[in-house]
Amino acid sequence: MTELADHPLVAAVKPLVDAMGAELLGPEQAEGDDVVLAWEGEDVIAVRLPQLSESLDHILAAMERRHGMPLAELDRRTKQSVVRALEARGAFSVRHGVETVASALGVSRFTVYNYLNRENSAKAE
Repeated sequence: MTELADHPLVAAVKPLVDAMGAELLGPEQAEGDDVVLAWEGEDVIAVRLPQLSESLDHILAAMERRHGMPLAELDRRTKQSVVRALEARGAFSVRHGVETVASALGVSRFTVYNYLNRENSAKAE
């Protein structure tokens, strides 16, 4: 893998792979669900996508970094915008997604549902 680190394809996809919380592997290590990427007809790298629950944890950690503080310390309006962003990314289709988000925000599941309902009723108007 170290010899591949300098390959232009690896350099191009690494920021995306990191943002998704995925893992880069040598193409010979690829398993069933891994995505093998080729360059000029030659397999160069394999990408192992994270499980959905791991992706949600990764997204929450990235949001904390973006806001510069734990999500639980954000004000109510910012927490509502976080919930909207997470909904747009499909966070609530993940099993226990509402519970995971509620815990990260330091609010109850009921509060997360209220934020979601408020947003959905505003869209309907």
